[in-house]
Amino acid sequence: MVGVVSQPDRERGRGRRRQPSPVSEVARAHGLPLFRPERVVECEATLRELAPDLGVVVAFGQFFPRRIRELPSLGYLINAHASLLPRHRGAAPIAWAILEGDPETGISVMRVEREMDAGPVMLERRTPIGPEETRGELEERLARLAAEATAEAVARIAAGEARFEPQDPARATEAPRITRRDAWLDFREPADALVRRVRAMAPSPVAFTTLDDEPLRIHRAAADPAAVDRPPGTVHRSRDGLAIATGRGWLVPLVLQRAGGRPLETAAFLRGRAIPDGARLGEGGPPDPEGTR
Repeated sequence: MVGVVSQPDRERGRGRRRQPSPVSEVARAHGLPLFRPERVVECEATLRELAPDLGVVVAFGQFFPRRIRELPSLGYLINAHASLLPRHRGAAPIAWAILEGDPETGISVMRVEREMDAGPVMLERRTPIGPEETRGELEERLARLAAEATAEAVARIAAGEARFEPQDPARATEAPRITRRDAWLDFREPADALVRRVRAMAPSPVAFTTLDDEPLRIHRAAADPAAVDRPPGTVHRSRDGLAIATGRGWLVPLVLQRAGGRPLETAAFLRGRAIPDGARLGEGGPPDPEGTR
């Protein structure tokens, strides 16, 4: 490896302290040449001096102009994208795979081109999505799969065995960046779709509704297909906990969090914050586009 290009230190965590990216930390730990420009084109001259054969992109978050994409001696960069392309092109493929109810996902190692995630694919690795798996849990599995797939791709390229197949644009779907609005629970939807939203928003930004005009976050939930006898968003209390009426079936929260509190299993939550039978959740509607609600 001739060098590593990563983002400059950014503010992270609750304290908003400036910290290096994980890639920068690994590069430093291994004594690799490290460059951290605000824009990748700022280190173009340095990259040309290093004369790499191939560029491997990992969640860099910037557009690569053609002169950077074609700078390596092989003439291209590769990237491991966390979906089975051309499905879920974009910034949040893992969340959207869960939201859409895909039974499986995977990693696609592709050549980087001008159009986002549209380059030809060299290899893919598939994996099922667990019925209760959250986005965070799936991200961890896919990260390991991406490392393995990238290593195999580099080995194929070094052996002269790389074969790239173009994507079918007619089958392409988009996976835009997740916003706070995506985390809102609309109880007119079926319970199984709402459970997928809860899973897709965990561990952040966390799916939420409102109770008495205050945020109520739901970290984990299950679906009960029993017939609903009250309007969507209405709470049914029982000795065991609570269920929320939806457009089809009941959403059963398993872990809840009030504003300023910590996540608690439902029984523990209800001991400190009563939610009466018949209470209506989400009556104020979704947050406004600026996220001030």
